[in-house]
Amino acid sequence: MSDNEGRKDLRMPDEEEVFAVVTNMLGANRVRVRCMDGVERTARIPGKMQKRIWIREDDVVLVEPWDWQDEKADISWRYEKQEADQLRQEGHIQK
Repeated sequence: MSDNEGRKDLRMPDEEEVFAVVTNMLGANRVRVRCMDGVERTARIPGKMQKRIWIREDDVVLVEPWDWQDEKADISWRYEKQEADQLRQEGHIQK
């Protein structure tokens, strides 16, 4: 039995993406996120995710901050609960 027995290979952020935790649901496909770079952003749920992936408060997501407005971002990925727990254990996300 190894230490990596329950570990999955997870999608990690690209150079323009950052981990974030959903803090508030704003409505109209918008959420408030706390990013791991220390910035609070308003994130948009893109149309391809709207009816397929449900995003709730305290979910861990990947966001891509906008180049022209740093306080806004697009959500590009949502992690399942087990995957989010693994990211927290490995130290990628602060609680």
